[in-house]
Amino acid sequence: MQNTSKTTLTMTRTFEVPAESVMNAWLDAQMMKKWLFTMEHTNKVATNDPVEGGTWEIVDHRGGVDYRAIGMYLTIDRPNLIRQTFRMPQFGEAEDIITVQLKNEGNGSKMTFTQEITVPHEENWSQVDIEKAEKEFVASTEQGWHYMFLGLKQLVETGKINYPE
Repeated sequence: MQNTSKTTLTMTRTFEVPAESVMNAWLDAQMMKKWLFTMEHTNKVATNDPVEGGTWEIVDHRGGVDYRAIGMYLTIDRPNLIRQTFRMPQFGEAEDIITVQLKNEGNGSKMTFTQEITVPHEENWSQVDIEKAEKEFVASTEQGWHYMFLGLKQLVETGKINYPE
């Protein structure tokens, strides 16, 4: 078994809609299919059972390959909080924890997103190697979520996403 370490990514975003609208985009399978991972036309599967202990799944098909993401809801406190697991089985058994905190602010809302990332590393790695890997995992994870959150914002604020050509 590989050694692992943990690191954390935290991102905040604001929306011009109430927290409940953002919560719905995280929990409604048809809305998830539009923004979570890539684009609606590449997401082949989007299912969920949005209750504590329920599961969710997205299967995105790109370049002839299926990318599967799965998880279980640990906490759902509408419209304030979602805690869920996150795993991509094709890349290993590592399981992350995602926390989405939502708060109404003025006429809109603020989302604080946190992902506790499990970083695999080799036994012979030095502390410097581990820290480098953790930074790389955070950077690549943050880039992916950044693009997804652009779509999420468009979806909840306008009802559609302007996908790139």
